[in-house]
Amino acid sequence: MKRILGCSLLLAAVVSAQTNPRIGKWKLKSDAPPPAINIMTYEPYGSGGMKVTVHAVNAQGRVSEWTYNTMFDGKDERVSGDTRTETTAVRKTDDRTNEIVNKRGGKVIQVITNVLSPDGRTINNTYKNYNEAGELMSTTYAVYEKQ
Repeated sequence: MKRILGCSLLLAAVVSAQTNPRIGKWKLKSDAPPPAINIMTYEPYGSGGMKVTVHAVNAQGRVSEWTYNTMFDGKDERVSGDTRTETTAVRKTDDRTNEIVNKRGGKVIQVITNVLSPDGRTINNTYKNYNEAGELMSTTYAVYEKQ
């Protein structure tokens, strides 16, 4: 019975990876010298969802890691490990684009547009950052490469 269950879980993970090209590890394309690094890991979660884990080390060597789960339904989900963001809500806007809304204290602090390239090798993120009054403060961009 354990062997059948193990095979079923493995098959489910393989099928999920085939249906969701984001599944895997993605490294931030950056010219920052070591120890700076940022890696997003996307894993299958539930029936069609995804577990997201971000592991980052800044230029001074400070390590941070946070994680959340999403079913791509736009519902707020708890973020663990990140002190800036309390909840995140992810929804698909098309086959290659997700909109990620990060909140703190119920207020939107960041909206990320996450776009998978047609060849599935890169993810381009556009980060719009908001202040407590809901005003757009900055927009930044990042490219992640599939590992």
